[in-house]
This record gives sequence, C-alpha cells and structure tokens, in this order.
Amino acid sequence: MKFMRNQTIISIVIILAIIYSCNAPVAEHEKNVNQTVKVESTHAVLDSILSRGVLRAATDYGSLSYLIYRGEPIGYQYELLKEFTKQLGVELQLVIESNMQNGIDMLDSNKIDLLAMGLTVTSERSTKLAFTLPILTTRQVLVQKKPDGYQKMETADEIESHMLRNPLDLANVEVYVQEGTIFEDRLATLSNEIADTITVIADDRDVEDLIYAVSIGEIDYTVADEHIAIVNRRYYPNIDVKTPISFPQKIAWAAQFGQMDLVDTLNSWMEKFNGTLNARLLYNKYFKNIRSRKIVNSQYNSYTGGHLSPYDNEIKEAAKIIDWDWLLLASLVYQESEFKPNVRSWVGAFGLMQLMPNVLEESGLDTNATPQQQLIAGAKHLRYIRRQLPEEIVDTVEQKKFLMASYNCGLGHVLDARRLATKYGKDPNIWTNNVDSCVLHLSEKKYYHDPVVYNGYVRGNETFMFVQDILERYNNYKELIKH
Repeated sequence: MKFMRNQTIISIVIILAIIYSCNAPVAEHEKNVNQTVKVESTHAVLDSILSRGVLRAATDYGSLSYLIYRGEPIGYQYELLKEFTKQLGVELQLVIESNMQNGIDMLDSNKIDLLAMGLTVTSERSTKLAFTLPILTTRQVLVQKKPDGYQKMETADEIESHMLRNPLDLANVEVYVQEGTIFEDRLATLSNEIADTITVIADDRDVEDLIYAVSIGEIDYTVADEHIAIVNRRYYPNIDVKTPISFPQKIAWAAQFGQMDLVDTLNSWMEKFNGTLNARLLYNKYFKNIRSRKIVNSQYNSYTGGHLSPYDNEIKEAAKIIDWDWLLLASLVYQESEFKPNVRSWVGAFGLMQLMPNVLEESGLDTNATPQQQLIAGAKHLRYIRRQLPEEIVDTVEQKKFLMASYNCGLGHVLDARRLATKYGKDPNIWTNNVDSCVLHLSEKKYYHDPVVYNGYVRGNETFMFVQDILERYNNYKELIKH
C-alpha cells in the first residue's frame, strides 16, 4: 500500500510538471506579447496624427505662446506649431491650457499629442515625458517692482538700491509662483542653499497674470522664465527682471514618454528649421524686434486689449442681421479685408467685406460708404444668398459653410459642386468632406465640362480655403476673445 501511495504521489508530481511545462511557455508568450504591444504602442501617436490629419497640441494663452492681434492668431509657440504641421502635412488643433499639470494629464490620457507649453527640462520630468530638442534656453528670474517714481530718479544706482539682487535677501520673503511649475522646486532648493526660509505661495494664476500683479503692487515678487519676463517688461515698464535665481535651463515641448517616433520627427524638423531665415525672423519678431511694442500696446491685442478691430461694435450689429455669432462674421471680414475699410481688389471688390460694385449699387452705396454701411450691406447680401440656398441643407453649421462658399465664388458654382457630389455618391447637403471636395474639382477640365456643371470653371481651391480659414480663425476667436 505504501508503494502504491508513493507511486500515486510520483504520478501526480509528473502530471503537474507536464501541466506546468505546457503552461509556462504560454504565460511567457503572453508576457512577451504584452511587452511587444507596449513597444509597438510607442509609435502609435505619430501614426494616429498622420492618419487623422490633425496634430492636437496644448499651449497656454499669453503674450508669447498664443494670442490674437488685429484679428490674426499669433504667438511664438503657435507659429512654430504651424510651421511643423505644415511640414508634416496635417492641420493644427490647438487646446488652450494654462495649468501645466492639466496639460500633462491631457497628454497621459491621449486627449492631446503634444504639450507645447514651454516646459523646463528636468531629470525628474524626463522620466515621465519625452522631450524634444530645446526650443529655447533661458533662466528663472525674480520679478519685482521698481520703486515708485523711478522715472524721476537721477541715477541707476538710486533705482538699484531698492532692488533685491542677492539671493540671500530672499530670506523670509514671500514669493508667489504659478502652482505646478518648476519654480516651486527651484525656490525650495534656493531656500536650502541660503539656509533660510523663502515663503513660497503657489497661486492658480498663470505666470503673466502674476507678473501683472507685481506691476500693480498687489504682490511683491514672482518668478518667471527670463524670456517671458523680458517680453512682459514691454507691457509693464515698472517691473525689474534682472535678478537670476537659476542657471540656464532648456525649454522644450513634450510628448508621451516613449513616443520617440513623434519626438524624432520633431527633432529632425527643428534641426532643419532652426537653420533657416524664417526661424531667425520668427525669433526676432517675438524677442528682439522693437516694433513688437506696437503689438503689446495695441487695444487690438486679445491678451491685454481684448478687441479684434476698430469695428467690433459695428460687426456685432451687422451679425444680428443674419443671426450669426459676431466672431464668425468678424472672421469672414478679416478674411476679406484684414479689417481695412478702403481696400480694393483687382476685380473691383471694395471695403471691409469686399463687396462688388453691383452689390454696393443695389444698397445705394459707393466707395464713400462708411465701415458701418459696408458691414450692413455685406450682412444683407449674405442674408440674400442664404434665402436662395436649397432647403435640403437643414444643418445650421453646414448651412453657414455653404453660405460662406457662395459668398466667395457665387451660388451657381456651389450648386454645380452639389450636383457633382450627387453624381459621385457624396452627400450634396454636407459641405465638409463632401461638396467641398467637388468644389476643388471645379478647376479641372474633366469636371467643369461635366454636363451637370452649368457655370463652368472656378478656382475651387480658393473657395475651399476661404471656408476652412474662416472656420479655423473663428475657433481661435472663440478661445481667446470674451463675448
């Protein structure tokens, strides 16, 4: 019995060993598959960008990153992103986010592809994010207010006597910084280095708002990257930004950790772009050109002025005629004239909305029409065209696209494009990815000679871009202009 029992135990052990030997490779295989999937996923972001034709990037709203000036989106980060997406052959979808941690969370949750907020590169962050080559090198500086009446002080030394220059003097001083930024860590390190307490107050306002708070005397000190501080000194000449509190540091964009295909593509583009005249002009535009003060001081700067044009009120009134958001009409006006009321085109179109002579005449106007008269006439002309659009176009967003296209090239050509859409199995009542592609074809002989086309050739690309540009600018306006 003992022998039988031992034999039974041996048999069980053998069976278990066989089972384990069969399962082990499977488990190991599953482990390898999971690792393979993880490695392959590091290429997914660039593939997704190219597949969808859109780069989703987050940046902050500010004097250097992104703002509206006289109706046009500008900003160093914004223009760099536009240059990159142009090279990549995709559109830019911009998300505005001032909180650094929120931006990182969006990146981690795949809501965006790229964080273009000018992050300081650190060893700790490099374990969590994939950084590009630096777009800038900068230092952290203390922002403080010059003494009242500094303009009348006779010597620079007199001003200097009021300024904090030695880091040791930060002992027991309150310094406000934007929460979630590297500035908190730097001040903690500096506090340790001077062996005294620096009271750091994390604030939910962004860096430029805190600089403004210093300029009006609401707070005494904040910290900013030097390149941002210098630009803001143009806004607020009573601030001082000459006291560094760090060594030079790299500022870069970031992708998800491991997304090296996207980072390598960006780095390759940066290396080439940085050697171009366009790159130097762009840098000088924001950091060196004295004429940038004109932007800073303009009321048509969305960051400090809050206006699009001298005609905002008139555009708002005209927009009521066609029941549009005034910012959409403003985007159309900018597309036509860049808010210039006396501009003429080579075909005779005139004014803010580039009205043709016959439209002006029907409104009882000529080239002496005031901006208000021009805008009212243009809005009424849009209303006239809308009444002629086919009733089948019931979606109000799509209807606006058809209306803008008709305003640009004429209703007849848009109706031709609808007939082509029907013929080639597209939806004639949807502009995007349907009728818009047929408008593009109307500059090709094969299509403008088609029997369903009654009005012949038209520069379809111009109309296609007209609608696309207006809508893209409108989305920018909605992000940045309070209305």
